[in-house]
Formats: sequence, C-alpha cells, structure tokens
Amino acid sequence: MIARFEELDWQQTPMGELMLRRRTEPGTGTQIYEVKLGEEFLMSSLFTVAEEQMSVLGLAATRGEQLDVVVGGLGLGYTAVTALGDPRVHRLQVIDALPAVIDWHRRKLLPVSAELVDDPRTTLRHDDFFAVMGTPPAPDAAGHDLILLDVDHSPRHTLHPSHADLYTTDGLGVLAQHLTERGVFTLWSDDRPDEQFMATLGTVFDDTAAHVVEFANHLTGGISSNTVYVGVRRDDPPRA
Repeated sequence: MIARFEELDWQQTPMGELMLRRRTEPGTGTQIYEVKLGEEFLMSSLFTVAEEQMSVLGLAATRGEQLDVVVGGLGLGYTAVTALGDPRVHRLQVIDALPAVIDWHRRKLLPVSAELVDDPRTTLRHDDFFAVMGTPPAPDAAGHDLILLDVDHSPRHTLHPSHADLYTTDGLGVLAQHLTERGVFTLWSDDRPDEQFMATLGTVFDDTAAHVVEFANHLTGGISSNTVYVGVRRDDPPRA
C-alpha cells in the first residue's frame, strides 16, 4: 500500500521552500504530519518524544513559581504544549522566524494547535530568535526563567550560517544575560552528545548535562536517539 500525502501548506521562505503535509500510515490509519524545508525533513509527528522531553528536562532543572518560559522554534508545537502542562508556567512566549509556521497553528492545522493557541498564557511571536538572544537585553528587562531552543539540527549542523554564533562562548554568554538568576537554557540536538560543545556550554553555564533521549523508530524498526543539553546560568555570566 502506498502512503497518500496531502499538502496542507506550501510557501517560499527566505530559508527555502517550506511544506506542511499530512499522510496516512499504511496498516494503522494513523495520520502523520511532516514538515520539509527544501529537501530536508525538519520534523515529523511520528517522533515527538525528545521535543517533549526537552521541556520536561528543562523544567525539572528550573526552580521557582510563576515561570516565564521562552521557546525558540515553534515547529509542530509539542515542546510548547508540554511546557504548558507544568502549572508553574505563568507565561509562554514562542519565537519563530517563519510566519507560515505561526499561521499553521493559528489556523489549527496541527494536532496540538488548539491546545497551544487557546491557552491564555501563550504568545506566538514572529521574530528571529538568534537575533533576539544575540543582542544584550535592556537594563530594566525582566529575565526569563527558562529558554528552550529547538531550531537547528545540532550546534554543528545549523539551518542558516548566522545561527552558528550562538553556539560559541560569546553567543551563549549573551543569551545567558536574558535569563533570570539561576535560569536554565535547554537545547535539542539530533546528534549524539558533542564533547566540544559541552565544553563550550560549561564556560557559561553550571550544572551542565547532555541527556540522551531514546525512542522507538517505526521506520527503521530500531531505536533512535536525540540529545537534550541543559545548563543553569552562572551568577555572573561572561559578557561579550
């Protein structure tokens, strides 16, 4: 049986052709949502465990109540919706550079869209996360308790060359200034733990960890894994 694809949206973006499509899994009848950018598969609703665990692990490391959370990269919405499941989250801002992705959720095209956009704690912001976090905050700006980032494939495999600066000591140092005291930064990666990046992360953050998240891969019949990096802001992060 051949899977049937339904194109839900297609748009030309500065980063290439962006497509949202839905297909029915042969044999089970399950509807699968997939996003492609050019020839690259960005995400699939078949594999959301690591995206969800990114929120779980980040929030587990975050202390306090009335949390202010920022998600870099909206995608299919599973990271953001998982964060909303924590009653301590008071405000959730999701930043995405692609207005098409924000529009998908506002039109409620994806399985978790309604849960995300109908929650009064949610704000969807069209902006460049890397530009926002690459600029020091205003002196009177309130910090964020948790920043979750899921945009690039990994610190070494970025979707755009301009993103690479964030994964340096200077870039992470500026990002850390956007966090509250002992705030937490969490990063998703498609690769295995990267010792070089861990060393860089450790120049800015305390209590750093690289969590390997394993999940069943129905396409290969085996087990796949992603990495979730977590770091807690130092009392005085380095300044670029």
